Amino acid sequence: MNETVAEKLKLLSDSPGVYIMKDAGGKIIYVGKARVLKNRVRQYFMNSKNHTPKVRAMVAKIADFETILTNTEVEALILECNLIKKHRPRYNISLKDDKSYPYVKVTLREDFPRVLLTRRVIKDGARYFGPYTNVTAVHESLKLLRRLFPLRTCKTMGERPCLEYHIKRCLAPCVGNVGKEEYASMIDAVSLFLEGRTKEVERALETDMNEAAENFAFEKAARLRDQLISVKKISEKQNIVTGLGDQDVIGMAQGNFAAVVEILTVRAGKMTGREHFILKGSEDETKEALLYAFLSQYYDAAAFLPKEVLLPFTLEDAVLLETFLSNKKGSRVYLTLPHRGTKRDLVEMATGNAQKFLDDENKRTRTDYEKTLGAVKELQKYLGLKEPPRRMECFDISHMQGSETVASMVVFEDGAPKKSDYRRFKIKSAEGKPDDFKSMREVTTRRYGKLTEDELPDLIVIDGGKGQLSSALEIIRGAGHNDVAVVGLAKQFELIFVEGESEPVELPRNSEALYLMQRIRDEAHRFAITYHRKLRGKRNLVSVLDHVEGIGAKRRQALFSHFGSLQKIKEASVEELKKAPGMNETAAIAVTNFFAAHKNLNI
Repeated sequence: MNETVAEKLKLLSDSPGVYIMKDAGGKIIYVGKARVLKNRVRQYFMNSKNHTPKVRAMVAKIADFETILTNTEVEALILECNLIKKHRPRYNISLKDDKSYPYVKVTLREDFPRVLLTRRVIKDGARYFGPYTNVTAVHESLKLLRRLFPLRTCKTMGERPCLEYHIKRCLAPCVGNVGKEEYASMIDAVSLFLEGRTKEVERALETDMNEAAENFAFEKAARLRDQLISVKKISEKQNIVTGLGDQDVIGMAQGNFAAVVEILTVRAGKMTGREHFILKGSEDETKEALLYAFLSQYYDAAAFLPKEVLLPFTLEDAVLLETFLSNKKGSRVYLTLPHRGTKRDLVEMATGNAQKFLDDENKRTRTDYEKTLGAVKELQKYLGLKEPPRRMECFDISHMQGSETVASMVVFEDGAPKKSDYRRFKIKSAEGKPDDFKSMREVTTRRYGKLTEDELPDLIVIDGGKGQLSSALEIIRGAGHNDVAVVGLAKQFELIFVEGESEPVELPRNSEALYLMQRIRDEAHRFAITYHRKLRGKRNLVSVLDHVEGIGAKRRQALFSHFGSLQKIKEASVEELKKAPGMNETAAIAVTNFFAAHKNLNI
C-alpha cells in the first residue's frame, strides 16, 4: 500500500457512496458501491488471506482511489451501474459485449412512426424493446411485424408511393393513403405485440375490423381480418404458464471460467421468449455476487421492467435492488424466490436452460482450443520442436505457365489466421518462365533477408516438396537464421519434409495437427490464387482496351477505376462512359463501337 492510499483510507466517510480504484497509470480498474464507504474500502487493504485470487490481483494494482458520496445506497447503486457501463473496468463483473446488444425501436415522435433495429438507446422520445442477444431472431421478428402491419420503412417519405406500397407492405402515408389515427392504432398494436400482449392485440384488431365493416370500409376490414388471423395463429403457439401478469424468470449456471444467466420472459401470463447472457469476470465470485451484478446492470439498460422477477436463490441486498427497480419502473417491482408450484418449475426450467447453454459453450471452447492451441502443441510434438510454434508463416507460389507469377505469405498465430499480417509478392525473377524454386528463393529473400532473430516466426512452412524447401533453406540459412524451424509441406498426402531428415513426417490421420497444416496450406493457396487472378484480370483489361482508338494508359486506368471491371465497361452507355475522368464523347463512342463490333470476343 502506497502513502497516497494510506492517507486517503484515514479520511474515508461513514456515508454511502461509490469508490473508484485506479492503477499506476490512472486507469479505472474497479468500481464498487458501499452502504458505509469507510468500512467497505478498508476491507480491501486488510489481511489478504480471506481474499479471492482475483481480489488479491486487483489490490496489488491499486495505486489510488476516489470516492463519490451519495445520499442513499440506491443512489450509489445507480451511480455504480453508470460508471461500470462508461468505463468497463477490468475487475468488475460485466455483461459480455453488452454495448452491442440489439433493441427494437419504435420512433414515436415521427408523425408516422417506424419500427427498426438499433444498438443505441438514447432519450429521443422513442420506445425501445430489449435488449436481445440473438440479432437473427430480432430480424425475423421485424420481418413478421412488417408482414402483419404495413408500416413505412423509409427514413424520409417521398412524394409518391414506393415499391413497398405496391407489394402491400406499406399503406403509403407519404401520399395521404392512411390517416394518423389509423396508423397510430397499428403502432399501438405493434407495441402490444412486442410486449407479448397478443390477446390485447386481438381485441383491438377485432374492434377496428368490426367498426370498419359497419362503416362499409370493406377493404380496410379485410386487411384487419387478415392481421387478426395471423396474430391468432402466433398466439396459439404460446402456452399459458402462469396466471395474469408480467414476469421475468431468472436461471443461472456458473462454471470455472464463465457464468450464464437465462431470462424467460412471461407477458400477460404467456411465455413470449428467452435470452441468455454471458458474464465476464465471473471467476472467484460467489453466485450471489454474480446475480446481483447482472440484475443491476441488465435492468439499468432494459427497456421494460416486469412487475415480478423470479429468482433462483435469495440475495442479501434484495430490498435495495427492489427499491432501485421500483424507482426505475415508477411502480412496485417484486423480487420473488418461489419454493413450489408453477413459478418454481419456471425457475428450474430457466436454470436448466442456462446450464445447457454453459455446457455447450464449454464444449465449443474446448473444440476451439483443440483446433488452435491444442493443434499447435500437437504439431510441436510430431515435429520435435523445442517450443510450440505459436507463430507460423506459410508461403505458396502461383502462376499460369510462368506468367503473372506471385507468392503469398499467410500467418497463423496460436493456430488461428492473423490476416492483418498477410503479405503478397509479385515475383520478378521468374516472370515469363515457370520456376518455383527461383520464385521461392526470391520471396524468402525479400521476407527474411533483413529480419532480426526477434522478428522471426516460430515455424516457416513452404508449400511444396524437397525442392522448394531446399530453395528456401538456402536463403534463410544464408541470412544467418539458423534457429528457426523450416519445413516443406507436400501437396500429395500432406507429408512434411524436415531439414536434415531423409524421410518425411506423416501426421496421424484425423489429428488436429494435420487439420491445422491443411488449413494453413489451403489459406496460403487461396491468398496466392486470389492475387494471381487479380493481376491477370488487370492484364486482360489492358490488352483489350489497347485496341481501342483514343484510349491510352491514363484513360484505361480511369475507366477501370470508375467502373471496377471490364464487364461493366462493356455494358456502359456512351453517357455513362463520358462520366469517367478524362473521357469525352469521341472516346466513349469509340469504346462502345469497339465492343459492339466484337460481341463474341472472349474476354
